[in-house]
Amino acid sequence: MKPFIFDARNGIHIIDLSQTLTQLEAAVEFLIVTVRKGGKVLFVGTKKQAQQCVTDTAKECGQFYVTERWLGGTMTNFNTIKTSIKRLREIEKMEADGSINNYVKQEQAVIRREVARLHKYFDGIRSMDKLPAALFVVDIKREHNAVAEACKLKIPIVALVDTNCDPDLVTYPIAANDDAIRSVRTIMATIGQAITQANAEFESKRSRRLDADQAAAPAAEGQPAPAPEAPAMPVVTPVPEAPAAPAEPLPV
Repeated sequence: MKPFIFDARNGIHIIDLSQTLTQLEAAVEFLIVTVRKGGKVLFVGTKKQAQQCVTDTAKECGQFYVTERWLGGTMTNFNTIKTSIKRLREIEKMEADGSINNYVKQEQAVIRREVARLHKYFDGIRSMDKLPAALFVVDIKREHNAVAEACKLKIPIVALVDTNCDPDLVTYPIAANDDAIRSVRTIMATIGQAITQANAEFESKRSRRLDADQAAAPAAEGQPAPAPEAPAMPVVTPVPEAPAAPAEPLPV
């Protein structure tokens, strides 16, 4: 982090904000391009001062988030995670249609404790049916497991990098104080606005494409079928007539 430190006073490092601005612009540009292509971003921030900010930003821009403990294998063992999410939906359906009342009270209590635990860890990724296109991390030192999984799967990482972290682990580092809630909120607000705008452009483009496809389908159905070609008439070759025999002379 030495290139991103402006000065050190009384053992406190001061980050060069001019470089932070440049890094933030590069990260925003990357996220805009990613979301415009239909990719999703997974926000990760489990430290207490960042949890609410990460949750609010992710919900506002329609992305995924993890604010509780990062479960090992969340991305590298995604099939198991999808099984847990499926179980969460099954229990919620049981509560909605009242079929949970078919169990005795003790079993109902066990099921409700299970759904509370699943909701706590998987609520932010319950609609994630495939791996995200990018990862946004607050404090890569705390979220080292998430960073390791993203590196293994070659998923680009955008992260707030403090002076006690290694920026080489991140694709798009943003030098900032990840312990200050105001710093986190300022950067998250900029990221959230950019993703919201890019997502709106993607949805608008997709709706126009769907409308064009729907308009083209009836036109293709109403178009008259081409008339069948008439069969070719056979060519008759005239047969040449045989020469007439000469007339016999009459007897005298």
